[in-house]
Amino acid sequence: MQYRNFGKLGYKVSTLGMGCMRLPRIFTEGASKAEVDREKAQELIRYAIEHGINYFDSAFTYHHQTSEIVLGEALKGGYREKVRIATKQLFSFMKTQGDIRKNLETQLERLQTNYIDVYLLHNIQKGYWDEIKSRKIFSEFRKFQDEGLIKSIGFSYHGEFPTFSEVMEEYPWDMCQVQQNLLDTDKEVTAQSISLAGEKGCALVIMEPLRGGGLVNTPAQVKAAYDSWPEPRSSVEWAFRHLIDYPQVSCIISGMSTLEQLKENIEIFSKPDAIAGCLSPKEREILLKAKAAYDSIISIPCTGCDYCMPCPNNVVIPETFFRYNEGMTFDAFNQPRRAYWFLDRDGRGGGSCVDCGECVKKCPQGIDIPRQLKVAHDALTGWVE
Repeated sequence: MQYRNFGKLGYKVSTLGMGCMRLPRIFTEGASKAEVDREKAQELIRYAIEHGINYFDSAFTYHHQTSEIVLGEALKGGYREKVRIATKQLFSFMKTQGDIRKNLETQLERLQTNYIDVYLLHNIQKGYWDEIKSRKIFSEFRKFQDEGLIKSIGFSYHGEFPTFSEVMEEYPWDMCQVQQNLLDTDKEVTAQSISLAGEKGCALVIMEPLRGGGLVNTPAQVKAAYDSWPEPRSSVEWAFRHLIDYPQVSCIISGMSTLEQLKENIEIFSKPDAIAGCLSPKEREILLKAKAAYDSIISIPCTGCDYCMPCPNNVVIPETFFRYNEGMTFDAFNQPRRAYWFLDRDGRGGGSCVDCGECVKKCPQGIDIPRQLKVAHDALTGWVE
């Protein structure tokens, strides 16, 4: 297993980290939700540790608030001392200042530990960044740090560079966690954020390196690009190497649900050349061609311009089309369905469309939005959380 410095905190972590949002699950017919398969999850976590992974990422809400419990159980028997635990608290769960400490204490109890190595403010959003500052959340976290309950402070972020840059400049964060992968190079935080984190000496952790598992699949157009490389290499390895190449990256989190996935990923990250600067000019060219091939597979020609918004019935039209196109691109709908489940649950999915036609008048692409929303909704419905 390859290891890297965790920013400027003075220790190393495995370049491959294990995310605990996609632990193996048990589906019971008729049940409203799936449960973690604790026996298989424990096997995965302990196998990972025994084969060099020492960074585990969880959160207060994962798996209906059971992910931390499962991780804590798996780390008994001497495993806790071998790893770094990162977990997160959502701002929406901080209704009062007292809730912040109460939630942390709950997490410590679930994890069966006296301290958390990396504590993150979960999923900072532009819409409530000002409230986070006015509530002085960072100062609350600093109190926990002074008490030894947490060792370092970070945040996770999905979004664009301007807000990311503002967040980074506001506090002396120890680490940050961002979404990045082969397809998000010109979306999300982009390479600018990776450079900024490196300049500040902030530990940088990458999430969604396989785009929710989508990059595991290789459409014919993408396979043609990869096959131009003289040696056989899986789409998974191509996607990981794209990120391994960045010297600023401290750890790449993968949510592994099976022992086979775990073994494959450990093998990739244990290769002698799985180090920063691993890509040759030819490999970079191949990855650009692969990205272009993925981008060309679009089903609904929505550009995300938002001219159709706001919808009078609160449907998030571009987001719905994005999730549908994501499923079509990868020929895999699990992750898009999961993301859409949250939208539909809140009445913002395509199923809430009443065919008023207001969006059609404003769409510069001439899309029959109500009809395509029905297509997307039908394809995206069916996830069990």
